[in-house]
Amino acid sequence: MDFESKTAEELVRWTFQEHGERASISCSFGAEDVVLVDMAYRQGVKFRVFTLDTGRLPQETYDVMEEVRRKYGINVEVYFPDRERVEEMVRRFGPNLFYRGVELRKFCCRVRKVEPLARALNGLTAWVTGLRREQSETRAAVAKVEVDQAHGGILKVNPLADWTWEMVWDYIRSNGVPYNKLHDRGYPSIGCAPCTRAVRPGEPLRAGRWWWEEDKKECGMHF
Repeated sequence: MDFESKTAEELVRWTFQEHGERASISCSFGAEDVVLVDMAYRQGVKFRVFTLDTGRLPQETYDVMEEVRRKYGINVEVYFPDRERVEEMVRRFGPNLFYRGVELRKFCCRVRKVEPLARALNGLTAWVTGLRREQSETRAAVAKVEVDQAHGGILKVNPLADWTWEMVWDYIRSNGVPYNKLHDRGYPSIGCAPCTRAVRPGEPLRAGRWWWEEDKKECGMHF
């Protein structure tokens, strides 16, 4: 199948028709992810949604999570980091270790996000993400459908890979999709509260993530 020629709606429908309950949408409740939830709902397919609660999320993220649960009548499968791993990390390095260097920041991401993600994906044959090529140079080559070797060779479906930021917001406004109110305050990309800030005019969309770092910035979930 020529996945690159398929629309986002077609890919969402195909994923859940083909993989059923062994597929799930990865949802951090940013703009792209709520579009995917709405899209799946409108396609009339039975779908699953999971999220990673790192323990450091902003209240606005919990607010939109609750809105999404109510509007679409879905149960969001929430995965938390391992308690003992978090306790050990904080005892050893303190609660704000991520500000002290890239390696410590990546370690925090691994404990709070990457390890819970592995549990969330266990047993799945496909997961759906809101990755877009426009988001950053590290995502410029994202395909609409990929084999995720890092997670056992399952399929990774990125229906919005070729969408622009404007297309995402056109969809949200046209369909009345609930969204994270931090977007209205200059946050195009939203992660953990201490690791996310609003972007300034002219800055890249992901400039507010780990803004104190200069390297290509990812948490390890995708790259």
